[in-house]
Amino acid sequence: MSTTNLNGRHVVITGGRGGLGGAVVEAFLAAGAICHLPERAAGPASSANVHVIPGLDLTNEETVRSMYAGLPAIWASLHLAGGYAGKPFVQTSLADLRAQLDVNLTTAFLCCREAVRKMSGSGGRIVNVSSRAALVPAGGSLAYAVSKAAVVSLTQCLAEEVRPQHILVNAVAPSTMDTPANRAAMPKADFNRWTKPAEVAAAILWLASPQNTATSGAVVPVYGNA
Repeated sequence: MSTTNLNGRHVVITGGRGGLGGAVVEAFLAAGAICHLPERAAGPASSANVHVIPGLDLTNEETVRSMYAGLPAIWASLHLAGGYAGKPFVQTSLADLRAQLDVNLTTAFLCCREAVRKMSGSGGRIVNVSSRAALVPAGGSLAYAVSKAAVVSLTQCLAEEVRPQHILVNAVAPSTMDTPANRAAMPKADFNRWTKPAEVAAAILWLASPQNTATSGAVVPVYGNA
């Protein structure tokens, strides 16, 4: 059981239905948070502490602005939405790069900006999701790595800018996570070496908690046994 008390606090979680998202939503619900889940498609219906916001394109500036403006005062905004695409560099098109920047950087940028506007004057927590690929050089997925490195810079620069507003901004950088999609894509891998979504969720929960009173601008590696 979580010892973090977020009772009655409103939290936005993008990508809440993804491989990591389920674990994050579960962790925050256990801590008493009221979770708002923006989704592109219509997902499961809302419940007492889970409010699904369907039909949203998080790369659309006006859509994101309107969504945050319509929310009650929020304590935290967590940006899990993203995607992976890998191929050799010489086969990577400009369209491939732009697509990765859109899904990984643009979504985080717009949500960070609107979260800051919503939190202005009251403080809060923002957590982005980067990747080990942004911190540990490797080939085969440069467009993805570049987009996630941009999320690192977004996190660190924003943390400095909003520190006087008592908004703490951090990121986690997981390695390959043990999700059904990754198991299907890499069936011969050693799953025991992969990071568990619940482990990443625990790191996000602490960074977004009231107990975190000083850490901002950090990019926390969550590598498991990799």
